[in-house]
Amino acid sequence: MPARLLNGKALADKIKAQLKREVAAIRKRYGRVPSLSMIQIGSNKAAAVYINSQERAARQIGIDYKVVKLGKSVSQETLIRRIGRLNKDRRTTAIMLEMPLPKTLDLKRVLYSIDPGKNAEKINPTASAAMELITSTGISLFGREAVVVGHGELVGKPIAMSLLDKLATVTICHIGTAKRGNLRAHIGRAEILVVAVGKPNVVKGGWIKRGAVVVDVGINKVGDRIVGDVEFELARRRAGFITPVPGGVGPLTVVMSMRSCVELFKEQMRPRR
Repeated sequence: MPARLLNGKALADKIKAQLKREVAAIRKRYGRVPSLSMIQIGSNKAAAVYINSQERAARQIGIDYKVVKLGKSVSQETLIRRIGRLNKDRRTTAIMLEMPLPKTLDLKRVLYSIDPGKNAEKINPTASAAMELITSTGISLFGREAVVVGHGELVGKPIAMSLLDKLATVTICHIGTAKRGNLRAHIGRAEILVVAVGKPNVVKGGWIKRGAVVVDVGINKVGDRIVGDVEFELARRRAGFITPVPGGVGPLTVVMSMRSCVELFKEQMRPRR
């Protein structure tokens, strides 16, 4: 029996409807709405698509959305000063950076310059989306064997930490695992598998443990098709649940950043002791 598809769009629509109600209540109580500022450095098609998706979701929910555009050659000092102004702006609820940053910029230093109380990626939206999809299966993570393929700062590590918080037993695989020839063995025992590498079909469908939950974060263009990091058709025959690409993690990631913005607004409005 083929795996059940984890429909990210359907789940995203449900969360958007909930957020829309919350933002309407916020407007009624405070006379304003949460505001998300996205910092875009340079321009590329992938960034434009993501920003357009965010802007559309924000408009549907009722969040104020602004794009701060900076040139590709912007210096680190100029970028940090711009972030500093957003940190001080009381009308700005949340701040995000469009990734990836140019290699001339120090990612950690830039991220640390964002006020933690305004950082929309304090809980990474992609990690949140992956966890939301895993939770939607109804399967308890307590003690489960979870394998994360990819140890990047932006996706792999945050997802691994989120799984640890749910008391899953977590293994992180990376290029070293693959070069030692151990990747297949680790994947073969994963009850929960999250893949975030950025290489099409790097995980073969035949490696998947029967009944596993498979969350494919990868988005890769092969010819005129968009495919994930997991060999989907073969994996679907073995898995219990699997995310399609596109239509899995992607639609939900955008909504997670909106939810983060709303949560930050609530935190900012709480009386300080």
